[in-house]
Amino acid sequence: MKLIEVVKSHNRWRRFECINLIASENVMSPLAESAYLTDMMHRYAEGRPGKRYYQGTKFVDIVELMVSELLSTLLNVNFVEPRPVSGTIANATVFRVLGDPGDRALIAPVQAGAHVSHTKFGTLGALGIEHVEMPFDRDVWNIDVDKAKKMIYEMKPKFVTLGASVYLFPHPTKDIVDAAHEVGAFVVHDVAHVLGLIVGKRWPNPIHEGADVCTSSTHKTFPGPQGGVIFTNDNELYKSISRVIFPWFISNHHLHRLPALAVTAIEMKYFGEDYADQIVRNAKAFAESLSSEGFEVLAENMGFTKSHMIVVDVTKLGGGSKVADELESANIIVNKNLLPWDPPDAVKNPSGIRLGTQEMTRYGAVESDFKEIARFMRELLVERKDVREIRKKVMEFRSNFNEVKYAFKVGHDLMESIKASLTL
Repeated sequence: MKLIEVVKSHNRWRRFECINLIASENVMSPLAESAYLTDMMHRYAEGRPGKRYYQGTKFVDIVELMVSELLSTLLNVNFVEPRPVSGTIANATVFRVLGDPGDRALIAPVQAGAHVSHTKFGTLGALGIEHVEMPFDRDVWNIDVDKAKKMIYEMKPKFVTLGASVYLFPHPTKDIVDAAHEVGAFVVHDVAHVLGLIVGKRWPNPIHEGADVCTSSTHKTFPGPQGGVIFTNDNELYKSISRVIFPWFISNHHLHRLPALAVTAIEMKYFGEDYADQIVRNAKAFAESLSSEGFEVLAENMGFTKSHMIVVDVTKLGGGSKVADELESANIIVNKNLLPWDPPDAVKNPSGIRLGTQEMTRYGAVESDFKEIARFMRELLVERKDVREIRKKVMEFRSNFNEVKYAFKVGHDLMESIKASLTL
């Protein structure tokens, strides 16, 4: 198969034939995609706007400052650093600023959803910083606040990391901040998964709850280009972060992200609250439907979820790897995931799968549509119907969701809206 044919096959399959439930993915609008494919992808702009080490960046500088201003306004924060090329690089930058090799950081438990970059297995370990896991309370599907505060007082870590890749409910930011600040520790909150929910006012902004700094990616519930961002209200911390991001962790910061990120930010200004609201309502409806179809959806006592995300224990169905493979064969895309009671070596076949509603919501799916997806999953995994039959149903269903919603439509109204928004 030729290269272009492979790419076309991928585009057709993932964009028009699959139900994508990966919680860490999303799609840009056609306008943002157009802004992504610009000459900026060929250029370098080391340094900061107005203080570059390359010539030819005068328009890049304008766009980068625009991105920072747009995100600062959306998030109601003072300082935004848009140069990280991923959420992991954003984390690496902040961890390096706040800690030295040999220091300790408290993190959310790995099996309860901490991102690999928070751990000794990833970025934190690469920086030589020891990770110590805070206890997890399964009854509330969250960090055990009392035990975590006790650990903070006893260990006096350099910083505490909140946020996760399995993120059903807001972490107890204020309680952790109060304890951490008493012992001189910083609080880093990774909001990669919920940035769009924060912008859409369906999730608390940790900075407003006292966190010192937030890190994020820009392509999950916030439907922009793949990349990262850091934001804070602390001027001195912001200056330190900006000095470390370049030249320690990036050289050029993939400039074509910036206009696409600006377009997405403007779209979220207009449509973000409606989008975030529908994401959360869809997740709730999806969880309830899966439960009624016989699946073991976790955190039922807490109402399943307050985010875009759902976690299902599929141990009785063969485990996460088997179930994810079976669903993919029917064009339903999910990922396997560790659950709090899994041993660390269960990563290859953990007990759970993780589901997200943000991409199908972006294509216009509502509560009743997610009920239908739950039925597809029951027919395949519980009733053991022919995968070819389910795949055909999935493709027919997906054919109704090909237009990106919560975005500007091309035309005169679009141009007028953009002109108004670009006048900062």
